[in-house]
Amino acid sequence: MQPTLVAVAHGSRDPRALPTVLALLDRIRELRPRLDVRLGHVELNRPLLGETLEDTTGAAVLVPLLLGRGHHVKRDLPAAAARAAHLDTCVAAPLGPHPLLVEALYERLAEAGWSPGASTAVVLAAAGSRDPDSAADTRRTAALLSERLGGAPVVPAYASAAAPAVPDAVRALAARGHHRIAVASYFTAPGRFAAQSAAATPGPAAAPLGDHPALARLVLQRYDEALVRQRSSLAAMASPAALKLATA
Repeated sequence: MQPTLVAVAHGSRDPRALPTVLALLDRIRELRPRLDVRLGHVELNRPLLGETLEDTTGAAVLVPLLLGRGHHVKRDLPAAAARAAHLDTCVAAPLGPHPLLVEALYERLAEAGWSPGASTAVVLAAAGSRDPDSAADTRRTAALLSERLGGAPVVPAYASAAAPAVPDAVRALAARGHHRIAVASYFTAPGRFAAQSAAATPGPAAAPLGDHPALARLVLQRYDEALVRQRSSLAAMASPAALKLATA
């Protein structure tokens, strides 16, 4: 049997968040109907991740519906996996940065009415984190999105915990002569941060990534990558050289 895919969402008080995540999971199940796909939240929504893991048997891959290497990915998810001692678990990489995310961001911008032009620029609005790896991941996504937009400036900005704030980034771009500024929503689901970011510009504001088909494909790719890494690690541990070192 394939390990269960446990999609780990952050959680939000916004009533639109849970239906959005459930719609994404439905897309994942459509792509791989025989795979057991479950949901767990870091906080704020049920089921919480610990509850989901308690009800899961055998093996599981935790796939964070998170977009960079922040505290939840580095600390909370491995800790939850360790507490689920009855399971054989591994934790997948966060979703970003990745070209599939960029494609979803591009299409959400197009749906919001973005179009290229000499004075056009984009603010990539992310949640924000104090972890420098998370900021590096967001900057990488901004660079990839700029390439996808034909070289249009894309500035990463944050709703919390990091600078620049989204309104500051919008003002800075306007001061540089960019009068058509759009906000690309680097969030998986609606929530307070996404709404605040969208309100920061008079221009187009893209919807969160939501149940975009590219996001569903990316979740499965992260799941498969995690399994490959786990199996490679187990094979290395079982090699004659590793066994010799272990018994030396």
